[in-house]
Amino acid sequence: MAWDTERTRRLILDAAVGEFAAHGPEAARMDRIAATAGVNKERIYSYFGNKRQMFAIVLTTELERLAEAVPLDERVAADLGEYAGRVFDYHREHPHFVRLLHWEGLHTADGEPVAAEAERTAHYAGKIAALAKAQESGHLDARLAPQELLYAVIVLAGWWFATPQLRRMLMPGLDDDPDGQRAAIVRLVRTLAGTGR
Repeated sequence: MAWDTERTRRLILDAAVGEFAAHGPEAARMDRIAATAGVNKERIYSYFGNKRQMFAIVLTTELERLAEAVPLDERVAADLGEYAGRVFDYHREHPHFVRLLHWEGLHTADGEPVAAEAERTAHYAGKIAALAKAQESGHLDARLAPQELLYAVIVLAGWWFATPQLRRMLMPGLDDDPDGQRAAIVRLVRTLAGTGR
């Protein structure tokens, strides 16, 4: 029987996402990833390299999944609040993603390069350009720089999942109301973007 390399890689990657999200890049264990994936640990090293390389691949893959699931172009940017709502929806369905970003931040010294930094920066530049075009066409308020708007969307949509204790203390009425949380994000971003609708 032929070995299904792609399936094995996918099993390893899925197991690694869970392991790194739960334990971070330092405390994650390759043997736990192997056990979860049902493969020999040596297969992980041959496919993905060492633990640091594996974390970079996991994070890059998850960033690509988010970018594909929630694209931002000038048309979408015209209703930036709804875009923020879609990013919120993605985080609600994939709560591990915010944890992976936090682990990256916790284990990266300020100014130290991160996984696929040049590619990620270019990706964000495309989103910033879309916001700038939406501002130029009058769909978004131009009082905030497009990069500030993008940063606000990223933070507002993700922070609900990064610090649920703050949500519970500040907005107890929304703690068990994901639809209310989403509506709050959409409203906040529309206000920031000057669309208010």
